[in-house]
Amino acid sequence: MTRRLSLAGQLLALQVVVICVVLVGVTAVSVAQAMQRGEQSEGRSATAIAETLANARATRAAMDHGETDYIRVAAESMRSASGSDSVVVARADRTVVATADPSQLSTRYDIGDSTVLEGRSWVGDTTIDGSRAAVAMAPILASRGPDVLGFVAVVRPYPGVVDALADAAPNLLTYLGLASVIGILGSLLVARRVKRQTLGMEPAEIAGLVEHRDAMLHGIREGVVGLDLRGRVTLINDEAVRLLRIPGDALGRTLDDLGVGEDMRDALLSETVERDRAVASAGRVLVVNRLPIASRGRPIGSVTTLRDRTELLELRRELDLTRHVTDTLRAQAHEFSNRLHTIAGLIELGEADEAVRFVHRVSSSRSDLAEAVTAAVRDPSVAALLIAKASQAAELGVELRIEPDSSLPVLDDELSTDVVTVVGNLVDNALDAASSAAERWVEVALGLVDGEVDIVVRDSGAGVPPGMEREVFRRGMSTKQASERSTSGTPAGERGIGLALVHLVCTRRGGDVTASSLGGSTFAARLPVDTALVRS
Repeated sequence: MTRRLSLAGQLLALQVVVICVVLVGVTAVSVAQAMQRGEQSEGRSATAIAETLANARATRAAMDHGETDYIRVAAESMRSASGSDSVVVARADRTVVATADPSQLSTRYDIGDSTVLEGRSWVGDTTIDGSRAAVAMAPILASRGPDVLGFVAVVRPYPGVVDALADAAPNLLTYLGLASVIGILGSLLVARRVKRQTLGMEPAEIAGLVEHRDAMLHGIREGVVGLDLRGRVTLINDEAVRLLRIPGDALGRTLDDLGVGEDMRDALLSETVERDRAVASAGRVLVVNRLPIASRGRPIGSVTTLRDRTELLELRRELDLTRHVTDTLRAQAHEFSNRLHTIAGLIELGEADEAVRFVHRVSSSRSDLAEAVTAAVRDPSVAALLIAKASQAAELGVELRIEPDSSLPVLDDELSTDVVTVVGNLVDNALDAASSAAERWVEVALGLVDGEVDIVVRDSGAGVPPGMEREVFRRGMSTKQASERSTSGTPAGERGIGLALVHLVCTRRGGDVTASSLGGSTFAARLPVDTALVRS
């Protein structure tokens, strides 16, 4: 198994590749510049040699008198001394009189575009055996007058690529050394900084960590939402998208852009730690746990988990109804037992007439209460609940009253169940508060106004502490000490769940519930008749 390079090794290898690429480019530029300089230098050298020979007095005199032998000796000496390929001397009619190549003697020299016969020096390019060379021509002027007696042509080869590379080698070695030192130091420094920012992990480890995080994030059954300090989504899994009913491309977008409801936004953007906070969202009841997160002591956002508790709360509602029935039957059994004992005692004392009158009095009281309830509340489930609660209130020594102006028609099954849940929990909470007061009473008002079921429950208790009117509807929140036990038999630790359930039922239907303290506690709930769940 081949061992992967570390981050520092990978950066160093990348730096070496970059250096090699740069060095090739520098070499090409340097060679091109060296060749250009060589061509210019050879052109100037050829011009200087041609002008030196052409301007010599002896050369002029020899050309003037036709002394070709001297001219040939002088041309060959100049060629040998200068290292030129050829030095040619020709008359004004371009007839060659001196050259190192005997076959060119007495031939006409091709001057091409040269202006040498006009009395001016000229330099240009030519090709010798397939190689480019510099050719320079200088006129031989007469000793007297401007006449051109002939010209000198000098050919010098241009340096090749190998020669240019040899000339540039010292600079290239310097560049290579500097680039290597800088590249190695730079790669080490960059690797050290990157390692520090990646907590010492190699790229393969980071990739594996990301893959495992994504697999874990999308594999868990709870919804997970990560937010930065600006409220933008930094991570989210499929379950959270499903529970919040938001678009799948939520990363980088704010909660407002995603259409998250106000209650859920308040929970997700809370500045405090949230523990098991129940929030109604998109027609479901979600339990929110939010925890701020920090890196190296600096806050960077928050992580929130979402659990769907809709089904459990539905079961809780059914259990609450069962508990109401059980408490009512227990209260009635206790009440009937006391009354049977009273009747038995009267009979044993021989007070048969008093026993009859007691039976009529009790029957009349129960009948009056049942008539008052059924006259105001026509829905059978709600009426039965209130009659049962009256027995429970009597056991606690609390007077349960129905507001005279109450009027509630028959409701559909789903709405009736929600109203029973709300009334039952609010009355239980009121009985618990009123049972410890000097005056013990609870009053219930019910009505159907403008397409909404209005429920108002008042009690003579101590009331809701100031500033806690909204907090009492949070799960587990109670206005009493946790060490106490309610007179209705519910542990204090469970107190507050009923009010939270009332709040969830109301908000799921698009209504609300409020609390106030004016001469006791007053809880007012609104439940729209339309059964369609709203987004909140």
